[in-house]
Amino acid sequence: MNKAVALILAGTAMATASPALAQTVQNDSPFTGARVQAVTGYDNIKAGSSVDDDGNPNNDQSAEGVIYGAAVGYDVDLGPVVIGPEAEFAWSTADTDFDNGDFEGFGFGNVSADRDLYLGARVGAKIGDQALAYVKGGYTNAKLNIRSNDGTTKFDTDYDLDGYRVGGGLEYAINRNMFVNAEYRYSNYSRAEVDFDGTLPDSDRFDVDLDRHQVSVGLGVRF
Repeated sequence: MNKAVALILAGTAMATASPALAQTVQNDSPFTGARVQAVTGYDNIKAGSSVDDDGNPNNDQSAEGVIYGAAVGYDVDLGPVVIGPEAEFAWSTADTDFDNGDFEGFGFGNVSADRDLYLGARVGAKIGDQALAYVKGGYTNAKLNIRSNDGTTKFDTDYDLDGYRVGGGLEYAINRNMFVNAEYRYSNYSRAEVDFDGTLPDSDRFDVDLDRHQVSVGLGVRF
């Protein structure tokens, strides 16, 4: 009788401990919980495949610069995969320019990049205990400031662009609370409107074709 009671008590203890043990394992994962990170990298904005605004094939029709900003997210480690939503707010130094007297534009006139917003999710697969390979996708919204012909004056008028973003990357956990990552992102903007300075109503939305390529690195902490 005493042995039976002891076995029952032992089995109950093991059953009670199993969920707690699983929770402990998940909590120890470097790929679960809230995260925040600083982001920087290379930014290239160019005319899409349906646009050809210059007969010169050597004209790259692009604006290049540096992105810098911050990203937040929340990941759930499900064992073989890691999933979670994420958002990013960034700025860019990219702008159109004159190269040897040839205006490097892409159908929007003389502009400079402004803020770049992204809201989406990512799905990843763990590589060992400290690395995560992932893909991502979601909605993106960006603005281009309209500038004067000499490029020195910025008006209170912007192009407001809507589109989608996809990409992929690799994250490495330095420890449970700190990580670094690197990724490539492609964005395509297909709809736009002109936001005026408040004295005029915004324009109707119209179709555009604008590609954006970014290569970024990040340093973050996880809570």
